[in-house]
Amino acid sequence: MVTRLTEADHEKVTDAVRAAEAKSSGEIVTIVAARSDFYHDVGLHYAVLAMLLVPALGAVVPQGWIDWGLGLFLGWNAELSFRTLMVLMFVKMALFFLIVRYALAYMPLRMALTPRRTKARRVHRRAVEVFRTGCELKTRGRTGVLIYLSIAEHRAEIVADQAITEKVPADVWVAALAALIDEVKAGRPGDGLAKAVGQVGDVLAPILPPIPHDENELPDRLVEL
Repeated sequence: MVTRLTEADHEKVTDAVRAAEAKSSGEIVTIVAARSDFYHDVGLHYAVLAMLLVPALGAVVPQGWIDWGLGLFLGWNAELSFRTLMVLMFVKMALFFLIVRYALAYMPLRMALTPRRTKARRVHRRAVEVFRTGCELKTRGRTGVLIYLSIAEHRAEIVADQAITEKVPADVWVAALAALIDEVKAGRPGDGLAKAVGQVGDVLAPILPPIPHDENELPDRLVEL
């Protein structure tokens, strides 16, 4: 899986941004993040679920199996007090919690078990945060557009400033995002970003035509977080 972009990718994206901005007064920013979240809460939720399964499984396991297991460790005539039974239950629950929690400390496994909707929400939230920090209100005409790619999730977002959202519905960006993600999945994130930049530039050209002495207000270079 691609984790970082090469120098050639950076140059390709920068050239695409400059070409797209030459056709309009819009400002395009490209940002790539290794991931948009660590998903610690996902690992915690799975660990809690595993812990809660212990008493649930104990309720459905046949009594004969339980007697056989106890016989192996405590002898065939052993009898458990209620207190001992509760202690054993607590120990099992704690063990299940710790095993799953530490297993999901392995990031690829945690990412694989994270629901797609959760990834989509986190990537969108992070893209909006980055846009508000680095793009929103940074241009005099409110003409900034952010193309945000999150590598680990294989997801991308396009967030635009007010002058663009007033004229362009959100679904216009679907084709650009699809082209970007297809290239990322094929291991060519630089090509994907360049294609997305080109398509965003085509959208901006008719609604934000070039103006004389237009100042470059946002960086053309690709930013990696």
